[in-house]
Parts: sequence; C-alpha cells; structure tokens
Amino acid sequence: MAHVCPWWLGPLLASPLRRLWQLPPALLAPYVRAGMTVLEPGPGMGFFTLDVARLVGEAGRVVAVDLQPRMLDGLRRRAARDGLAGRIETRLAAPDSLQVDDLKGCVDLVLAFAVVHEMPDSRAFFAQTAATLKPEGSLLLVEPAGHVNTAAFAAELIAAKAAGLTVAARPTIRRSHAAVLRKAG
Repeated sequence: MAHVCPWWLGPLLASPLRRLWQLPPALLAPYVRAGMTVLEPGPGMGFFTLDVARLVGEAGRVVAVDLQPRMLDGLRRRAARDGLAGRIETRLAAPDSLQVDDLKGCVDLVLAFAVVHEMPDSRAFFAQTAATLKPEGSLLLVEPAGHVNTAAFAAELIAAKAAGLTVAARPTIRRSHAAVLRKAG
C-alpha cells in the first residue's frame, strides 16, 4: 500500500500558516461555484474543505472522504466551529474503496489535492471518481512536486485517461504538478 499521511500531521496540514503559500479561495475559485456538489477524497482535517464549503454556498454540498477517522473528526470539529457542518458530509473510506457508489453521476467537481500518490491503485481511484462525475464534470488533480516526480505524475494522467478523463487544462500551482481533467459529455 502507498504511504498514507499520518493523522497526527492533520493539524499541521490544516494550519493557517499554510495559507502563506496556498490560499484555497484563490486557488479554487476558478473551479468551484455556488450550488455545486464537490467530492474531496483525502481532505485531512479540511484545509481546502472549509473554503470549498464556503464557495459552494448553502445550496451546495461537499462530500469529504478519508481513510482515517481522526482526520474526519478534526474536519467535523473545524466545520462546526466555522458554521459549515451542514454543507459538509464526511465519509470513512475503506482501504480499497472510496465508498461513493451512491454518487454516480452526481458530482460536479472532484478535488484531488495531494492524495492520488497515497492511493494503493491510482487506476481504481480514477475509475471510482470518474464514475461520480456528471457529464462534463471535472477533476482537479494536484500533486506536490516534492512527493511526486514528473514521470509519476504522467503515469497518473495515463491512469486518469484509462478511466475516461481527458486533460482540459494544466494550471500552474506553486510547487505542484496540476491538471484539470474532464469527463466526456
């Protein structure tokens, strides 16, 4: 199995200091709109999740799926503190499944930020997430350059293509490899 970020790093990953080099509202604004349903695999304790919930607004929904209960507990606490708990649904994943079969064709955007390299099988990940997307839905794939080299990112894009996703854009995100993948209509 791939290395999974330990739960005890969750508070560090959700730290306000991280906003010095990654500002979620600015990074996500081109992709997230009010009323959307967003799936976020591997949200940790919600560094991006809370801002996604703000961007989707009261009519939107965020489904945050993590393998680690303690990450989800931290996310729920932070969402409640910020008054966003009603917009965020948390789900516990299984080692071999995101547990999102009920979302087939319902998701506007999948936010896969620094998570695919932690998956034991990127092909299975992309197949599961692609199935959740609506026609013309998008997946924002971002991997940290310090953990994922160019060749490994290219392999992830090949796995995404096998799941029916095509590269629609290659945004520049500091210290990262990034691609916007789109599901055919």
